[in-house]
Amino acid sequence: MLYTETLKENKDFLTLYKKGRYIPSKYSVIYVRPNGRPFNRLGITAGKKIGNAVHRNRAKRLIRLAYRENEVNMPIGIDIVIVARAHICEIKSDEYCAYMRKYGVSEIEKIVRKTK
Repeated sequence: MLYTETLKENKDFLTLYKKGRYIPSKYSVIYVRPNGRPFNRLGITAGKKIGNAVHRNRAKRLIRLAYRENEVNMPIGIDIVIVARAHICEIKSDEYCAYMRKYGVSEIEKIVRKTK
């Protein structure tokens, strides 16, 4: 990924959950917060409610793919955590990529504009 590093520390996830803004949808919940750095940080989670390991890994693959395809359109300097929901396993990858392109990126840009 071009402008992105992975979010690994638990405290970063918790800070984003508590202080970040969120975008709910049928397929995922996207938490966003500016980080003041020249790159983005991305974290992906899929809990046990999604299903077994096969379903959780597929959900994470879909999210990574959608983010990778839309990364150039994202604003730079934000932390993003995408939490998968159970419906994400029932759709094709094209559907989630289209959702991110149509709604996800524009909603993230709105949030970043409001917080600056």
